[in-house]
Amino acid sequence: MIRLFKHYVPNAVLLLGLFDIVLLLVAAELGWTVRAGQIGMAVEPISTRIPQLASFALSLELAMIAVGVYGADALRSLRIAGTRLLIAISLGTIFLSLIFFLVPPLTFWRSNLLYAMGFSMVMLMALRILLGKTLGSQAFKRRIVVLGAGARAARLKALAASPSAAFVVVGYVSMSEANRVIPEAIARDAIYNLADHVVLLNASEVVLALEERRNALPLKDLLRIKTTGVHVNEISTFLERETGRVDLDSVNPSWLIFSDGFSSSRMLSAVFKRLFDITASLILLALTLPLIVLTALAIKLESKGPAFYRQRRVGLYNIGFDIVKLRSMRQDAEAHGQAVWAEKDDPRITRIGRVIRKLRIDELPQTWSVLKGEMSFVGPRPERPQFVDDLEQQLPYYAERHMVKPGITGWAQINYPYGASIEDSRQKLEYDLYYAKNYSPFLDLLILLQTIRVVLFPEGAR
Repeated sequence: MIRLFKHYVPNAVLLLGLFDIVLLLVAAELGWTVRAGQIGMAVEPISTRIPQLASFALSLELAMIAVGVYGADALRSLRIAGTRLLIAISLGTIFLSLIFFLVPPLTFWRSNLLYAMGFSMVMLMALRILLGKTLGSQAFKRRIVVLGAGARAARLKALAASPSAAFVVVGYVSMSEANRVIPEAIARDAIYNLADHVVLLNASEVVLALEERRNALPLKDLLRIKTTGVHVNEISTFLERETGRVDLDSVNPSWLIFSDGFSSSRMLSAVFKRLFDITASLILLALTLPLIVLTALAIKLESKGPAFYRQRRVGLYNIGFDIVKLRSMRQDAEAHGQAVWAEKDDPRITRIGRVIRKLRIDELPQTWSVLKGEMSFVGPRPERPQFVDDLEQQLPYYAERHMVKPGITGWAQINYPYGASIEDSRQKLEYDLYYAKNYSPFLDLLILLQTIRVVLFPEGAR
């Protein structure tokens, strides 16, 4: 994987993205040339339309990222890839039409866009057909050796078996574990020189997956491996990189303290984030106000009670605040005053509520909380005080998620379906800790773009 702005991107995805950008530029140029030939216009040098070509390629590339064209499912299935490419190109072209209306010199005419859109679809699909399963093959996967043969090594084995895994395990070395569960692991005593063994396996990385590291670290072996040019990593950092989560089963306080990250509160990052929140919330409130009003009227017509409701949530530094949402449940959803987890097909949800939850329309009034500074657009979802008290008792490091301003959308929301249990909260906490640890404006932008995918393909919304 390649680390961009503190976020890891698989090599295959980055390579495919670069190919796509080149093809989009070619498609835009072909669209311009074909249309110019139809109307008898002289084709000037390509240097005269670089802004138009760049705006086309950039807009469609952002749309492709937004709808999940580079997701693991789209990389494995041509059907999913084709569907998402069609949606992405349509969204990108709509956006380009808006740019043409606002800043005409920055984009092509609509007739050029039509041709460029057709060329893009054909060329991008052809690329994926030609590559076939190459992107998911071992040619693009890192070869790793696992030091350990216990439960932690078994987790890496299971992760490597996933179709979306970016690595392949080429060898296991048992370090005298009492609870050995990897039968094919070679005992350390049977290997004369561990560094030579790793080099012979053509491994690019060694992952330390010992069950007990106290007085058990093979320091001499690790040093020799390191000096051969092979990267040495321990399991917590490896899992963070591969899964996009901070793994609670393997992490310890010293790793959180000494590892890189947790810079979201730095002045420059905080100022940039706040300026974006103010600007975006003002624009979004202005654009969505008619939709909020119409939805509120529909809610009033369907069921008794107010269209909006306030709910207490826990925010930055454990300070409470009230969020405003469009009501999606019956007014008596919590008649006894006790907070209740939402369930799948929850009977308390109204017909209008089911629609606005799937489309995330009920979240729009929270933009006001963003404007006031109580929330951000991107961050961990704020939970209710009753749930927070329970979760802090049952989940390690849960309080650390409150060191980041809560958000309307977040890394957990785009990577994990809606959950309403302790185990779901644990999974989401791992994503929230990853976000807090690896925050950057780039990651915020990626989350905002991917939120479009969650809205278009609403898996798990309740």
